[in-house]
Amino acid sequence: MPDGSEGLVLLRVPGIAGIAADDWDACAGADNPFVSHAFLRVMEESGAASPESGWVPCHLAVKDGAGRVLGVAPLYAKTHSFGEYVFDWGWADAWHRAGGRYYPKLQCAVPFTPVPGPRLLVRPEARETAVAALLGMGMAQLVSEAKWSSAHVTFCSRQEADLLARQGWLMRIGEQYHWHNRGYASFADFLATLSSRKRKTIRKERERANDQGLAIRTLVGDEIKARHWDAFHRFYLDTVDRKLAQAYLPRGFFHQLGAALGDTVVLIVAEDGPRMVAGALNLVGRDALFGRNWGAEVDAPFLHFEMCYYRAIDFAIANRLERVEAGAQGEHKISRGYLPVPTYSAHWIREAPLRDAVADFLAHERRLMAVEIAEGQRLGPYRHDRA
Repeated sequence: MPDGSEGLVLLRVPGIAGIAADDWDACAGADNPFVSHAFLRVMEESGAASPESGWVPCHLAVKDGAGRVLGVAPLYAKTHSFGEYVFDWGWADAWHRAGGRYYPKLQCAVPFTPVPGPRLLVRPEARETAVAALLGMGMAQLVSEAKWSSAHVTFCSRQEADLLARQGWLMRIGEQYHWHNRGYASFADFLATLSSRKRKTIRKERERANDQGLAIRTLVGDEIKARHWDAFHRFYLDTVDRKLAQAYLPRGFFHQLGAALGDTVVLIVAEDGPRMVAGALNLVGRDALFGRNWGAEVDAPFLHFEMCYYRAIDFAIANRLERVEAGAQGEHKISRGYLPVPTYSAHWIREAPLRDAVADFLAHERRLMAVEIAEGQRLGPYRHDRA
């Protein structure tokens, strides 16, 4: 046990419903909607994250002697590596070829959601105690008791990754693209900070996207109706099919999301008369807009950029949000003001041969990622005198 853990009890909870929403959210806070009790409940109740999909909930909770919940962690037993976005398929394959068994494993994450945020969730008044450390130790203990291969805490904060590294976890660095609001009063104010060529390109893209006879609107909360969710689910399935990916989210997930998270949900829609033809799903936190899913049934030039990137910036400026997180992949985001930033994950590998091999790989990967992120930031569209 880490220092300061006397009197604390670590519990396993087989489902988010086993922890009261008020207790969970007192630990999760209000900054990031994806770690809220409501979002995780929708994941489970819709069947997206369930034993049938290979995500078996086994959340952790830390209670004090009086029975008060001081900390929680969203945790799942996994029989595969789908829906995680921090890819360990190569590790699994290498361990299988060496005669080991990689699955099941433990995953501390928000299912199907590559959004950085806290994963070791602790009440503010308990953050100076050993609660977060106990959650990390509890995951490692679960792996050891079950003789599973590993535990993974993905898209966590840098502080959490550092804490886990001190416990012997391996740190991994990834890359995403975020736009930062530097006190802009308008989109034009943002454009003024870009180089002339990039500024002209974005203006032309916005003009083309908005000159195709489509009505583009930003809907929030109860402005989003059942018909919007039905259409968006069709777009989601079409995007999945075109990418030859797997459809993780059932139709009911989107309807339940809108009902459960209220004004946290922001849906940017394009309509051709009464018919919705494209949509971009976002969630809003205390200081950020988080872009999640996009889909369309029309092939309209620059519509994707307009709805996913530029309208998101409009929303952030109007609502004085600090940033827009546009997710991973796509170096084309850099020229549109979304610069690369590091993301973090931590990995507990039980057996030494696999742990040593992964440690060597991650040391090399971290060096490469640092170079790539620095180069992406250097290539950004901002004027050198305003960088």
